[in-house]
Amino acid sequence: MGIKVAKFGGSSLSAAEQFRKVRAIIAADPTRKYVIPSAPGKRDKDDFKVTDLLYKCHDLVQQQLPFAEIFGLISERYLTICQQLGLTLDLKPELTAIEAKIASGASADYTASRGEYLNGRILAAYLDFAFVDAAAVICFDEQGKFDAEKTQEILGRELARYPQAVIPGFYGATPDGRVQTFSRGGSDISGAIVARGVNADLYENWTDVSGFLMADPRIVNNPKTINTISYRELRELAYMGATVLHEEAIYPVREARIPINIKNTNDPDAPGTLIVKDNGNIKSPGSITGIAGRKGFTIIAIEKTLMHSETGYARKLLSVIEDHGISFEHMPSGIDTISVVIADSQLNNKLDELVADIRRVCQPDAIEVFHDIALIATVGLGMAYTPGIAAKLFTALTGINVRMIDQGSSEINIIVGIENKDFEEAMRRIYAAFVPAEENSVTNN
Repeated sequence: MGIKVAKFGGSSLSAAEQFRKVRAIIAADPTRKYVIPSAPGKRDKDDFKVTDLLYKCHDLVQQQLPFAEIFGLISERYLTICQQLGLTLDLKPELTAIEAKIASGASADYTASRGEYLNGRILAAYLDFAFVDAAAVICFDEQGKFDAEKTQEILGRELARYPQAVIPGFYGATPDGRVQTFSRGGSDISGAIVARGVNADLYENWTDVSGFLMADPRIVNNPKTINTISYRELRELAYMGATVLHEEAIYPVREARIPINIKNTNDPDAPGTLIVKDNGNIKSPGSITGIAGRKGFTIIAIEKTLMHSETGYARKLLSVIEDHGISFEHMPSGIDTISVVIADSQLNNKLDELVADIRRVCQPDAIEVFHDIALIATVGLGMAYTPGIAAKLFTALTGINVRMIDQGSSEINIIVGIENKDFEEAMRRIYAAFVPAEENSVTNN
């Protein structure tokens, strides 16, 4: 019998009725042996995430302000869930102890981690599974960096003792017992780590959507769901802003070749999206997997005659950028031209000084700066070595001023830079070019 690891997000465990859905999902498949919960998310658009409330408690303590009222909301949330589920679990002593520790100046990491910890205690009692504190099995080093090797050793040994267990997401501990968290959304990472630690056959990530969509539904009307996607394609789309799964969650399971299934707690029979290792035969030629993009970039275009014959020119340019503490996104080039694409958040009022230093060090013939740029990535294994893909894409963008074109060496993506004002229209046109309206209608009915 195989092993599945199931991670449930905050929306999946926001209230008692959601816990009931989760228990039905676990009961439906006995191979779902290890469960990783997030902290309770929003119950509606006007609600608060428990993690946000916990961070607020910590901030108030740092300002020497009272936080009892906010912590009371947190306590009420958990106690109500327990009551509505009919549990005999008494969380009051733990809530009292946690409140006292926060009041005494507990770290932000400890404070925030209690959301997952308490939800894990409830879920373990409700499923009648063993509870394994993540602080005992997810290891960080003294500097707060995740220790993969030690974690795999301890996690595999500890979980072998339990046929079924709940392990809270988002946090672990350093060698001295100090609680350390991953970045926000880190329960996805915890789930992937557990999946690798028990050598799972499948890592299920349960959320409130039925998988990845081919495009942002706020821009493209009713986009298709992606049935299967490779880790490489997912990485490209996540980098450009497509968000369902924490991108760092890919690596532990990718190394172990464990597939990920994105599933919907509110529609458990939907197939969702399966994320797999590229087997070379996932997509048909000419197809795309998805489209994603972001606004808020600046392009610095540099021109110099015989640039290509000047040894180290690109190195000098990158050294100037590095000296300003700036990272760049892309660097397309030609024979006598080179451009760097930089996120506006990186520039942070450094643009004039940066351009001046580029002039001084690189001595270009001309520098031109383009503001208010958006990037759109069209991604798909089926694009590689397929004639006419680029022509199809740029035909769709007829009339839209394309400031930059960049194609990765793997040929699974084409990135274009356009003006922010054209972003939504360009996304819709690219999607329509590759996904005929009748196909989209049939798939989504």
